[in-house]
Amino acid sequence: AAEAPKISQMTLPVVYLQSEKSVAESYTLPTYPEEAGEVLAWAQSVIGSPGEKTALEAVQAIVAAIFHGINYRRREEPGVQSPVATLRLGSGSCRDMATLGMEAVRSLGMAARFVSGYLNSLASLAGQGSTHAWMEAYLPDCGWCGFDATSGKPTSRSQIPIGVSSHPRGVMPISGKFDNSTGTGLGLSVAVSIRHEDAEAAAGAA
Repeated sequence: AAEAPKISQMTLPVVYLQSEKSVAESYTLPTYPEEAGEVLAWAQSVIGSPGEKTALEAVQAIVAAIFHGINYRRREEPGVQSPVATLRLGSGSCRDMATLGMEAVRSLGMAARFVSGYLNSLASLAGQGSTHAWMEAYLPDCGWCGFDATSGKPTSRSQIPIGVSSHPRGVMPISGKFDNSTGTGLGLSVAVSIRHEDAEAAAGAA
């Protein structure tokens, strides 16, 4: 998982190197351009004066604001809520919160992307895991750094990314229909298991 840096000296507005500018700028474009103004106003209300925070501190403030201001709500409906819908409802799923964070970071001129994956948790170990979503911001002096709005913290090795995209649709789960006319059952279980190869190699060599 992309982990947030302990130290980043980048200030706002973030300036990307010419060698990475063409790629980075594609991740700064809003997914919901019609809501960009309202999202920017919200982001600015969260971070205050741009000169008061580094780029990393601004992202952390946005993630913390989502964690404290948006109630997590599991949703079975497909797709994601728009960022303004999430703000107005005051609730959303992990993918809704990740989308709001991504769009807010982009509104400040930083590259951000949507991430889908799994959590290394007790539910996952028990075979009851489900996909999880978070966002990553690109800080030129540190690279892609993950932030999980559902916990209000940077990501850790507990978040296992499966796919990243500039748009939430780019990593949506496979969808379709199931014909149960034969009366057969259909079930799905997800289990996450992490193995440390260096430890296994050492045990095998002993």
